[in-house]
Amino acid sequence: MACEQISYRKSSRVGIIGAGISGIAAAKQLSRHNPIVLEATDSIGGVWKHCSFASTKLQTPRCDFEFSDYPWPERDNSSFPSYLEILEYLHGYATHFDVLKHVRFDSKVVEIRYIGDGQATDSAGPGEFGPLLSGHPVWEVAVETCPSKTVEWYEFELLVVCIGKYGDIPRMPVFPPNKGQDIYSGKVMHTMEYSKLDKEAARELLKGKKVAVVGYKKSAIDLATECAEANQGADGQPCTMVIRTLHWMVPAYWIWGLPFFLFYSTRSSQFLHQRPNQGLLRNLLCPLFSPLRKAVSKFIESYLVRKLPLEKYGLKPDHPFEEDYASCQMAILPENFFSEADKGKIMFKTTPKWWFWNKGLEFEDNTKLEADVVLLATGFDGKKKIQDLLPQPFSSLVVDSSGIMPLYRGTIHPLIPNMAFVGYIESVSNLHTAELRCKWLSRLADELFKLPSIEKMLEQTAEEMEIMKNTTRFYKRHCISTFSINHSDEICEEMGWKSWRKNNWLLEAFAPYNSQDYGEDK
Repeated sequence: MACEQISYRKSSRVGIIGAGISGIAAAKQLSRHNPIVLEATDSIGGVWKHCSFASTKLQTPRCDFEFSDYPWPERDNSSFPSYLEILEYLHGYATHFDVLKHVRFDSKVVEIRYIGDGQATDSAGPGEFGPLLSGHPVWEVAVETCPSKTVEWYEFELLVVCIGKYGDIPRMPVFPPNKGQDIYSGKVMHTMEYSKLDKEAARELLKGKKVAVVGYKKSAIDLATECAEANQGADGQPCTMVIRTLHWMVPAYWIWGLPFFLFYSTRSSQFLHQRPNQGLLRNLLCPLFSPLRKAVSKFIESYLVRKLPLEKYGLKPDHPFEEDYASCQMAILPENFFSEADKGKIMFKTTPKWWFWNKGLEFEDNTKLEADVVLLATGFDGKKKIQDLLPQPFSSLVVDSSGIMPLYRGTIHPLIPNMAFVGYIESVSNLHTAELRCKWLSRLADELFKLPSIEKMLEQTAEEMEIMKNTTRFYKRHCISTFSINHSDEICEEMGWKSWRKNNWLLEAFAPYNSQDYGEDK
């Protein structure tokens, strides 16, 4: 490191990297250990602060995106909150529980070293993971502080990584020689750069320009809508979405409707999906429910095709709706998305391959698209972000042979000692998923229960991966939406809580779950 290094060490039992939703949740649950939260920027919020557009909104109702002990002020409001409302809610939570005192802002982690040398596992038997708080420093962390650019070193017994899968490292397309953006005369920008523009700068970039948006998930859809809104009037130019893989999209009003209720959001619906170690009765009955599960998926597909002009614009995916739900890839549509398409302000081009030419994009069918601006909504490389941060040999162990992080309970990597990961599995409500795992992690750190053997944890993660592989071709996203209630059951049982959280069996079977069902044990 070129920066000046400070020789002394700052010690704390618990270190947390990142002050997004997961990092703030972890700090609150581990607060009795006086954690140090290392945040690279000058604010909390993570991707909601640094990767949002002017039009970015939550994709679920606010009552499904709240902490169990801090309800939204207007939780029954049916509108989807904007990113600014989410940031305000998160700041209110952090202030209410006095979490901000733990956060060191402008503190970027630049290096991590393992110094355990077996001390941390002295109390563990062969094949056991060992306690998270062992009484000995296990990790050294180098932190570059701004604006001084000096480096301070910290020592931790437990390191909780909450930097998430999004932001920081954009996933950029790779092109054949002489077909990359270097031959293109226009402007190329990834969504990570676009999100840093203020509203006026973003509008100036798009207004009166021929814009191509590459991608078809939530960011791409929001971008295309912003582009259309900036190009109203007779002189406005259309925005073209360049799509490699189609996914199912859902109108915002439908989240509250019957189809979603039928599909996975209740305990009875999740019974249709086999989970490992759930007992003989479930394992016998699940194959019998498979046709019903497919029928529900077909019903939802026909509903969406009837309600949305997917066939008109060639946007009907070839794969079942279930596969997108199982991989957390449904996109909630902005209200005016298809109305702008009907006006010709949003156009669509599906293609398996594309590349640049000097005036725009060229496609595999030999057609060309002229574009003044190309916006890349091609996602982020979250795994590389972690691999670049961790030292060897742990960096090479982050993902398994199938390219997935094998996280027990979505939190503990069986092969990386005294480290936890929060915010890397996805679900219908990522906030609830993160908070419940932070509660579990806190109790694990206090040794209120013990982990299974390393071998058993690896077996459990392998079984879960197999379930995901059998449910969706997009399994590498590590989404647990189709068995999230069962996943929560197992976490509750491991903590010594009741797994059934409702007041009676009818509610248990048919009422949707939310974070308030997972308050302190009843």
